[in-house]
Amino acid sequence: MFSYVWPIALAILSNVIYHICARSQPEGIDPLASLTVTYIVGAAASGILFFILHKDASLIREYGKLNWVPFVFGLVLVGLEVGFIYAYKAGWQIGTAAIVQSVFLAAALIAIGYFFYHEALTWNKILGVAICLAGLMFINYK
Repeated sequence: MFSYVWPIALAILSNVIYHICARSQPEGIDPLASLTVTYIVGAAASGILFFILHKDASLIREYGKLNWVPFVFGLVLVGLEVGFIYAYKAGWQIGTAAIVQSVFLAAALIAIGYFFYHEALTWNKILGVAICLAGLMFINYK
């Protein structure tokens, strides 16, 4: 059970801190300049963790297994982070920006899961997305 729960718990905790950091960017800094530091720290942390968790592994050997995914993933992460930073700078509230994004993301991923990965499209999922969209109306109602 722990091996099933800890990754989601880590993702939730990291996401909360992520949004606090995105919302707390210094007023005058360009988000892309800030992200250069973010990615340097992230690269260093990834390298250190790699060597701590895999004492006998070779990072160079692991790089030989790469395909297109990490390169596109890096570009997508920049888009994700710049999008949220600019959303907060534009006035989105921390309590609504991620929720709005998550509801539309969930709807898109359900469709992608169905069409590209042949995952089941159930009435529960459709109803769940409809309820989430209705919830967005309440959350964003002025």
